[in-house]
Amino acid sequence: MRAARLAGPRRFEFVEVPRPVPGEGQALVRLQYLSVCGSDMRTYEHVFPEEHYPLETGLPCHECLGVVEESRCDAFPVGQRAIVLPTPHVGLAEYILGDPSRLVPIPEEGDPAVWLMCQPVGTALHACLRMGSVLGKRVAIVGQGPIGLSFTYLLARQGARQVIVTDVLDYRLRIAKGLGATHTINPARQDVAQAIAAATGHSMADVVVEAVGRPETVNQAFQIVRQEGLIVLFGLPHPPTTFPVDYDALTRRTPMVQVTVSSRTPHHAQDIKTCVDLAAEGRLDASFLESLITHRLAFDDVQLAFDLYSEKRHASLKVVMKV
Repeated sequence: MRAARLAGPRRFEFVEVPRPVPGEGQALVRLQYLSVCGSDMRTYEHVFPEEHYPLETGLPCHECLGVVEESRCDAFPVGQRAIVLPTPHVGLAEYILGDPSRLVPIPEEGDPAVWLMCQPVGTALHACLRMGSVLGKRVAIVGQGPIGLSFTYLLARQGARQVIVTDVLDYRLRIAKGLGATHTINPARQDVAQAIAAATGHSMADVVVEAVGRPETVNQAFQIVRQEGLIVLFGLPHPPTTFPVDYDALTRRTPMVQVTVSSRTPHHAQDIKTCVDLAAEGRLDASFLESLITHRLAFDDVQLAFDLYSEKRHASLKVVMKV
């Protein structure tokens, strides 16, 4: 089968590798659609020592959808469409093995690429479920990439009194406004803490969602949360992953800090299935899922797909490849 791998820093190559054979309790999935995620950039943009290349075949990609072609498990028969959650993140291939606990069935009708968006949105849904009710609360979301926009969409519909969002890219702020953001802030032109103080009458945010994963935005969360508010850390930092924290700012606010990385929990697939179910029932708008997809490319264009996402070219959000 055909697969892609990183042959050097930010440089893909295609290789032919044996098609995997399912073991007992596994399913072989013929992949149809792949999507680039911000967490993939932690591998794609990082420069490893020369001797580490080429990296593992199929890396980095974990947003995958396909059709079961061979099955040795009762829960996923041949022909079943499903989102696949590969471990490790080696989805850049024509076929992949799936364990039933990491397969999410999707309906037969509808655009598979749109159903695939339930994977990233499901991770944000997981965090929303953990943070509890935001009804009547002031929420600040730092970062309006695909995940930050998902938080904006979900929290606005959960009854947040204010949904204040930040991003350095104006096109993302415009999209956020259409999804329910009440205030938009561009940190390149505005002081975020001052702007949030003005928007909240100096009360600051009851809940802060950090959806970037950069040292400066993590520390910024400590400045914009109210006394004893809630900080939800969602963004994953690029290497190096150890950085200084302004502990004095943190202790002045004495917030509750919640870390929510659903992909590292045992119930990752369930949160995505919940998202699929909500979309199937019409309670999560399919047009929102579709709006996240800004570019549709072929698998042959994997290099372009990752460059578009990395460089945020052409107002990119989610870049989907058809295998």
